[in-house]
Amino acid sequence: MASTTVEFDESGLNAWSEEESFEVTRERIAEYAAATNDPIVAHLKGDVAPPVFAIVPVFDAMMSPVIDVAPMNIFGRVVHGEQDFHFHRPIRPGDQLVARARAIGFEGKDNGSTITIHIETRSGDGELVNEQYLTAFFRNIDAGRQAGAAAPAHRFDAALAEQPPLATAAAHVDADQTYRYAPASGDPVPLHLDDQVAKDAGLPGIIAHGLCTMAMSSWGVLSRVAGSDVAKLRRYAVRFSKMVFPNDDLETQIWKVGSADGITTYAFRTVRGDDTVLSDGLAEIAD
Repeated sequence: MASTTVEFDESGLNAWSEEESFEVTRERIAEYAAATNDPIVAHLKGDVAPPVFAIVPVFDAMMSPVIDVAPMNIFGRVVHGEQDFHFHRPIRPGDQLVARARAIGFEGKDNGSTITIHIETRSGDGELVNEQYLTAFFRNIDAGRQAGAAAPAHRFDAALAEQPPLATAAAHVDADQTYRYAPASGDPVPLHLDDQVAKDAGLPGIIAHGLCTMAMSSWGVLSRVAGSDVAKLRRYAVRFSKMVFPNDDLETQIWKVGSADGITTYAFRTVRGDDTVLSDGLAEIAD
């Protein structure tokens, strides 16, 4: 499919969205953990939120800045390209959180264009809880140029794959996974819930939420190299490479990259057989 040239609006960069408030409850944390098949007891009990739960309080804020840059008539071509969490502390029940987002840059590429969204989540008293970088990818749209800033890099060194992984973690996508994840996350997109809508979009059927797959990889990484302690996680980033479907069997493969300043860095990928579904995985764990 040939790319369509579309003018992105540079004046929309760095304009913060309206703030969105979110009250964290033990029940909502536990629901999210159960919806992602998370085996970590503290998550299932709602004592502390799993890392990818951080997307839930920002869901309403995170896409509005895209509208400031890209015209509405191309939103049918947008997919979630990458997600990068930077954690300052875990989310806990009772937190009153405030989220806001802004587009910080865009770039035209041969097969499409990206818009990078920077998201802040703070407590009610202004403490920075986490930051996120979301990369939205518009298939076959050519913005023609680059403006603003890109998200921080988190590329996987291909040479690592020539060595056996330090650890692996298996996960299974249940037949009803998307129907449980949608209400737990607040993501009602029909591609994940309506088989006919998915087929009308050219897919073989409903697809799993990319962030659900990311959440499954995160509890795998935490349980294998962080003692199942989310408080040790400082950064967690992936690129969404291929679609995942109900009944898929996944494996997250983890390699140690190195340690410095009390932080150990791991690279990882999540595969389905020979297909890599999450690539460029990066996890930073406090020692």
